[in-house]
Amino acid sequence: MYVPARACMVTITKCPLFLGLVGASVSQKLLGNASINYQTARSLIHLYRKDPSNWITYQQLHFLKRQYVTKGSSELHQRAVPKQTPAIPVLDERDDSVVQRVQHVQAIYPPHPADIMPQPDDVTSEEVVLPVISNALPSAERTLLKKGSERETSNETPHLHVETDEAREARLDRQWKELKVDVSELPGVYARLAKSRLTALVVVTAAAGFAMAPVPFDPGMFALACLGTGLASCSANSINQYFEVPFDSNMNRTKNRPLVRGQISPLHAVSFALACGVPGVALLTLAVNPLTGFLGALNIFLYTCCYTPLKRLSIVNTWVGAVVGAIPPVMGWTAATGSLDPAALLMGAFLYSWQFPHFNALSWNLREDYSRGGYRMMSVTHPDMCRRVALRHSVALVGLSCLGPAAGLTTWTFPLVSLPINLYISYLALRFYHRADRGSARKLFFCSLWHLPMLLLLALTCKKPAKEQSGADLPSANPVPS
Repeated sequence: MYVPARACMVTITKCPLFLGLVGASVSQKLLGNASINYQTARSLIHLYRKDPSNWITYQQLHFLKRQYVTKGSSELHQRAVPKQTPAIPVLDERDDSVVQRVQHVQAIYPPHPADIMPQPDDVTSEEVVLPVISNALPSAERTLLKKGSERETSNETPHLHVETDEAREARLDRQWKELKVDVSELPGVYARLAKSRLTALVVVTAAAGFAMAPVPFDPGMFALACLGTGLASCSANSINQYFEVPFDSNMNRTKNRPLVRGQISPLHAVSFALACGVPGVALLTLAVNPLTGFLGALNIFLYTCCYTPLKRLSIVNTWVGAVVGAIPPVMGWTAATGSLDPAALLMGAFLYSWQFPHFNALSWNLREDYSRGGYRMMSVTHPDMCRRVALRHSVALVGLSCLGPAAGLTTWTFPLVSLPINLYISYLALRFYHRADRGSARKLFFCSLWHLPMLLLLALTCKKPAKEQSGADLPSANPVPS
C-alpha cells in the first residue's frame, strides 16, 4: 500500500520517543568512536616525530633528474643515480702520533748555557736541535717527539692515498663543467650524431632502387636523390639520439655518443637535425619530385615519432623499424620514375625481410644492454619469437627473389644466382633458431652484412632491360618538354 510522504512525516513528528531513541544511539556511536580516532591520530603523530625519515620532503618530489631505468612488475620505472661520496686523499691512521705531538707540545724555553755541550763536527744540525728540545719537554712528550723524529729520518714513504688516472677521469666526469665545443672535433661529432654508417647504408639502398628503375640513368637526378635521402637520414638519427640520451647512458653500446658525453648541447643537436632535415626534404620535393619528398618526410616521422618511443613500449618497434628501412629503396625508385610500381614495392620487401635476421641476431648478443636501457626488444622479452622471426624472414628472401621476374624487376636468372646466398643465410638462421647461443647469432649477423650488398649487386646484374619491360616505357621523373 502506498503511503504519502506527508503522512510519514506527520507520524514521525508525533513520535518524540522514537526520535529520542535514534538520537541517543547516534550519540553513543560517536562517543565510542571518538576515543579510537583520537588514539589513531596520536599514534600517527608519534610515529612521524619518532622517525623523521618517513616525512615527505622536496627531494622525494624532485623526480626530474632521471638517469637509468629499472624493470619491475612489467612496468618501466626511472630512478636517480645515488650520489657517490668523493674519495679525498687523507693521511693514514698511523700518523695520528704526529698530530698528537703537535697538539700537546708545550712552550719551548731557551736552554741554560750550561746544558749546551760542544758537539763534534760530524754531527748535523738536526741532531743538535733534538736533545735541546727534548730536555725542555716532559718525558711522555719527549718519547713522542723521539718516535716522530725517527719516522721522519727513516726512508719510509708517507701513507697517502694515490689517485689513479682512471679514478681521476671518472671523478672529473661526474662533476659539472662548462661545455666547450672544439671546432676541430665537430666533423667527427656530427658523423656520430648522424650515425654515418647507418646513413651510408640508407643511401646505398636508395641508390640501388634508383639504379634498378627501368628508365635511362640520369646522373644529376641520382646525385640529388642520394643527397636528399642522406640529409633526411642524418636528421632522423640526430633526433633519435636527442630523445634517447637518458637511456643511451646506461648501455655500453651507446654510452659514448656525443649527447651522452656532453660533447655538444641538446640545442646544438636539434639545430643540426633541422639544418639537415629541412633542406633534405625540400631538395627531394622541389628538385626531385613531390612523391619522393613525401616519402622522405614520412620516413623521418616514422623513425622519430613512432619507432623511437615504441622501443620502450612494445616489441612492435621491430616491425615499424623494418618499414622505415624498407622505404629508402622505394624512394630511389620514385626519384627515377616518379611513380610507385610493384617492382618498387618488391625492392622495399627485400630490405624489409633482410632486417629481421640482421637486427635479431645483433640484439641477441646485446640483450643485457637493451635490458639496462629499458628497451622492449624481442631478444629480451620474447627470445623464442626472436629466433623464429629471423628464420622466417631468411627463408622469405628465397621466395622474394623468385618474384623478381614476375614483377618485371629482373630476369629469370636472378632467382638461380641468388639461391646460394639465400640458402646460406637461411641455414645460419636455422642454426641460430636451434642453438640460441652467441656464436650462432654472431655468425648470422656477420653474414647479413655481406648478404645485402651481394643480393643488390646480383639484382643489378640481372636487371631486365627497359625494352623488355611489360607495357609501355615508363616516363622519366622530370621529363624534358619538347
